[in-house]
Amino acid sequence: MELKFEVSTRVGRPVREVFEAVADPAKLSQYFTTGGAAGRLETGATVQWDFADFPGAFPVEVVEVIQDERIVLRWEANEGVPKDGDPVIGAKYMTTVTMTFSPLDDGGRTLVRIAEEGWRETPTGLKASYGNCMGWTQMLSALKASVEYGINLRNGAYA
Repeated sequence: MELKFEVSTRVGRPVREVFEAVADPAKLSQYFTTGGAAGRLETGATVQWDFADFPGAFPVEVVEVIQDERIVLRWEANEGVPKDGDPVIGAKYMTTVTMTFSPLDDGGRTLVRIAEEGWRETPTGLKASYGNCMGWTQMLSALKASVEYGINLRNGAYA
């Protein structure tokens, strides 16, 4: 069994605007990275993301960016401390996040998909994947609210 998931939503704005709301660190910081984002998402870059609910900026490797179509990221899996009975497995490891942006309705709306994969097949890996699935679902809701209505859903929700 491979631990992976995909979440999606439709945003009532053109692809260019929705893509920029993710790729531009100033815009991303307005609704998602509650502690701030440093660095534009560009192929080969390593950017820093900080969240109020997980204090301390951490690196995000940008594997691939195709303007207005796709963003592929890698970041460290956060499984937390192993519970009793969980195997303790050596070194830290990375998961892969793939975001795709597809135009809908003659370009007036955008379908955003976010998939993540690569966790270890352990109870802590499964729990971590559920946590990230929740986080990416919240990110999509916050993206939609921000881009369509100028509302920050995460403001005050985590700190």
